[in-house]
Amino acid sequence: QVQLVESGGGMVQPGGSLRLSCAASGFTFENYAMSWFRQAPGKERDFVATVSSVFDTTEYEASVKGRFTISRDNAKNTVFLQMKSLKPEDTAVYYCHVRAFRRDWWGQGTQVTVSS
Repeated sequence: QVQLVESGGGMVQPGGSLRLSCAASGFTFENYAMSWFRQAPGKERDFVATVSSVFDTTEYEASVKGRFTISRDNAKNTVFLQMKSLKPEDTAVYYCHVRAFRRDWWGQGTQVTVSS
């Protein structure tokens, strides 16, 4: 069974940084693109970033481009989201995601709160 476990969330002040991690198991990690999504209270779950399986090609939602960096360590079956210059509007539950075995798999999420 696919398992995704996020960690690294917390509360930071505006302008601060956090690094999220997602430990994956249950599939051949290096063969799959990995993504981060987030969901703020009262809002839909939105795409944040993705990193491809082979060439480490990355894509970002416009509001995080230049501030967030997605990366992966295939030897450790882990995907990261380095978040810098955090803003209050980044406050959300952040979810790790993979499309595998013809379905979407999600972690339980990790809370990121950006507040002064």
